[in-house]
Amino acid sequence: MEMNEILLEIKGLKAGIEGKEILKGVDLTIRKGEIHAIMGPNGAGKSTLSAVLAGRENFRVTEGSVTFLGQDLLKMSPEERSWAGIFLSFQYPVEIPGVSITNFMKTAVNAHRKAKGLDALKAGDFLRLMKEKMAFVQMKPEFSKREVNVGFSGGEKKRNEIFQMAMLGPVLSILDETDSGLDVDALRIVAHGVNALHTSEKSVIVITHYQRLLDYIVPDVVHVLKDGRIVRTAGRELVAQIESDGYDSI
Repeated sequence: MEMNEILLEIKGLKAGIEGKEILKGVDLTIRKGEIHAIMGPNGAGKSTLSAVLAGRENFRVTEGSVTFLGQDLLKMSPEERSWAGIFLSFQYPVEIPGVSITNFMKTAVNAHRKAKGLDALKAGDFLRLMKEKMAFVQMKPEFSKREVNVGFSGGEKKRNEIFQMAMLGPVLSILDETDSGLDVDALRIVAHGVNALHTSEKSVIVITHYQRLLDYIVPDVVHVLKDGRIVRTAGRELVAQIESDGYDSI
């Protein structure tokens, strides 16, 4: 496969929730191996875009197309999108009481394997993989027995998501304001995980308000989303302009 093969192509995407149009015609092309940052003020539509890509059912697409690896993404269920290689890191990860991280990940990993026609991982192989990936994101081994995100700090929740990302090996990772509420140490660990998992075959969309995360995860392309449309696309120099002059300068 060519490094510059198109991974995700969005054309004229309009979408909203409860009858309110939020995305008003988004065009975006992401090629394999690229890191894209999407920045913009509150209410611009950034989280709506991530929700639409992940297949959140309460968001309604009214116009446009989204193609992922040549497939019509909008016709795929959220599970099918995940199996195809899309991963969404939430701004506010949900707690799942009564479900241990081990059981949660075993179910997720084996569902992905089944979708690819592979056998479920044997218990020993799964535990070895889990131990390796937990060490990779500096999670303590005892976290494997804890309920998913229950009683976790903000940093622990985000670290757990990067662990999930490491376990599933997505082709396209969407980080929706994953820097929200993180201290510098947690930010570095999350960014290190994202950077270490990135390859010439995999792409990342980083959705953020601030420059801070983009000091650690350096984007190839930066987009500014305002009032439901991408109004500017440039290189990483655009981040410095936003930091200096604000979104009103765009």
